[in-house]
Amino acid sequence: MTLVEETAGLEDIWYLKEIQWSHDPEVPKSTVKIVTQNFNGNILILRNHIRIEPYDRTTVSYEYLSNLVAEYLLTNVTDVDPSSALSILPITRRGMDLNPIFIDPRGFRPAGDGGELKLFQLVGIELFHGWLADLNTFEFDVLSRYGDYDSAVNALVFADHLTNGQLVFSGEDPGTTTVNAGVEWKEEVKQKVEDALVIREFLDRTSNQLSYAGGLRLFHLATALKPGALVALFRASHLSVLYKSPDPERPGLYALVTDQIFSQEPSVVWEHLEDVEGGASSFVDSNFVRSSPAGGDFAGRSAEAVRRDYDFVTIDADEALARQLQEEERYQAQEWERQQRQIGEQQQQQQGSPAQSLPSTNVPPIQTSTAKISTQEKKQCIIM
Repeated sequence: MTLVEETAGLEDIWYLKEIQWSHDPEVPKSTVKIVTQNFNGNILILRNHIRIEPYDRTTVSYEYLSNLVAEYLLTNVTDVDPSSALSILPITRRGMDLNPIFIDPRGFRPAGDGGELKLFQLVGIELFHGWLADLNTFEFDVLSRYGDYDSAVNALVFADHLTNGQLVFSGEDPGTTTVNAGVEWKEEVKQKVEDALVIREFLDRTSNQLSYAGGLRLFHLATALKPGALVALFRASHLSVLYKSPDPERPGLYALVTDQIFSQEPSVVWEHLEDVEGGASSFVDSNFVRSSPAGGDFAGRSAEAVRRDYDFVTIDADEALARQLQEEERYQAQEWERQQRQIGEQQQQQQGSPAQSLPSTNVPPIQTSTAKISTQEKKQCIIM
């Protein structure tokens, strides 16, 4: 283990999970290790383009994974300059700025020099999303004019400025959003405000970044994918690995389950995507047979729903851990004070004089720490 890995923060280290896998149906399956988080390197692992070693390794760090991806780029991409993609790798530690276009499931507006998108292009990973406007609705006309997420949000901010803050943003019931009906808006201002209300309603209704129309479009696109294809799906600010099974007995679209809650569930490897809303989704094992998890009954529940429940449990556990740490630190502080008083009393007995203040070089008590947990909805996709 390198020094960088030894000093990496706990938030940059992820557990590994063993699954049985073969990218070639003609080759027997073998044990491979996937990363239990939404790092796009899992596709490269399943394609056997990068390998996690040694065999008994149980965790990986951000540095380890990014070095594997960088090495793959340098050794396999020879006809294109990979510098922009390599320069974006350090930034992906905290997220990837993806800007979906609301009328194209393959469309993402590049930010800056487009290093994020070039990273996918250079490693040969197709990137999809299902955050699409319904072609048969008025919202399609509005969203097609603005195009992408960033432009839509800018339109909301601008309309709020035009109405002097009368436009209510996310967090309120969209049906209660109003502006002063007594004000006579100029036609241009009125149009921008009306557009903003449509945009706001769409973003609130599709807060998981997957619309019903988008889900239908994804299932339609899946029919055009080659059997055995591995692609990336941007959904709920994460990247999911989608796999089109080549097995005629178990056809369909599957999402690799990388949530840490399932890291010790060997029978939960894939989520079979059978409908847009996820109500008919089911978990399957490495052989694509419906699983029977030992750790809980997840029948009829999508990975996203289980993840939401797990997040609530994790928050409770983190709060309990924070309280425990506070108690331990308070005890350590009290113990430190007791020891100092005892030393002072011993000095008083030996010198026959009142105890003096301790010199400033003494180690101070440990400062009580608190754990702060916050959640923030954003379009940045967490991959590392």
